[in-house]
Amino acid sequence: MTDKKKLSKKQILSFVSGMTALIVGFGILSFFGIRKIYREVHKHKLMKENMVVEIAELGIKAPVLEGTEQSVLSEGAGHFKDTGDFGKGNFCIAAHSSVIYKEYFNSLKNVEKGMEILLYDKEKNTAAYKVSDFFIVDPSETWVLDDFGDDRITLITCTDDGSQRLVVVGLLETKEG
Repeated sequence: MTDKKKLSKKQILSFVSGMTALIVGFGILSFFGIRKIYREVHKHKLMKENMVVEIAELGIKAPVLEGTEQSVLSEGAGHFKDTGDFGKGNFCIAAHSSVIYKEYFNSLKNVEKGMEILLYDKEKNTAAYKVSDFFIVDPSETWVLDDFGDDRITLITCTDDGSQRLVVVGLLETKEG
């Protein structure tokens, strides 16, 4: 005669609860992992098809799409229509600095004068800029988008509390292409 142990209802319930929690946890982690992979693949696709702005020292590398509507800024950085062109005039770009949206400009608040800003066009020609200034303005101060008679890049994002805008200006150093 073999002596088999019989599991109590409490042990069975604990086992089923543990397995359910494990399966649900795995499902949630899988969802977020797949979502992150999709976003990275999508980001690289956008960077192949559009201009790209990069500040290597801050870990910023973002596709630059045309326009600054919410639908554009939810995908990447946006070029203000009717401002500059690649390496010409005041090329103005906006991007979110928020954990809710694409956080392309989150580290822009750590910018320093003299940092290099690279802009790549669709053919991957390069315009190199050096940060000459950075400052805070109110959202209504659109003069930062004006043409100043030189070749510059202007990067714009929200401050941490979203009430103002951080503006970073880089003057053109070199242009290839």
